[in-house]
Amino acid sequence: MLFMWIPLGIVVVLVLWFIGVFNKIVVLRNRTQEAWSDIDVQLKRRHDLIPNLVETVKGYAKHEDSVFTKVTEARANAISAEKSGNAAEAAQAENVLTGALKSVFAVAESYPELKASDNFAKLQDELSDTENKIEAARRFYNGNVRDFNIQIQTFPNNVAAGMMGAKAFELFEAGEGEKETPEVKF
Repeated sequence: MLFMWIPLGIVVVLVLWFIGVFNKIVVLRNRTQEAWSDIDVQLKRRHDLIPNLVETVKGYAKHEDSVFTKVTEARANAISAEKSGNAAEAAQAENVLTGALKSVFAVAESYPELKASDNFAKLQDELSDTENKIEAARRFYNGNVRDFNIQIQTFPNNVAAGMMGAKAFELFEAGEGEKETPEVKF
């Protein structure tokens, strides 16, 4: 009689384990998707600020059209990549946009009257604040991706994750230009 209860006990333990792993994966997947949504919100804010910044700088630096064209193209590409839902594509496009924005600020350095403009200063502060929020959102997203990926890749959870069809998320990584050490010249 006791031998009949042992297999039943093992089945119950396995079912409870599977339910626990399943629920943990669902929670981590939802947190990761929420973290991506946080990045999305900050990127939208950034994309909304950029045209205002470009128009403000254009008023002072009319002959710098190539810079503005690059920023506008980078912004359009970033919005398109974001809509694709592919984290790697979105990260790469956002990194290109970050580089293009740096060139706008480099142009602004050449125009003291632009740097003194309250409108430009406010836009620059807003964009700087947004960049900080994007950085924090990226770290939060990457932390959630790490936790989710560990959960679905470790044994024995990977067995349950495979049965659920859970796929690893990609990290939001810095682009090549962001990894380089900036040159400081005096």
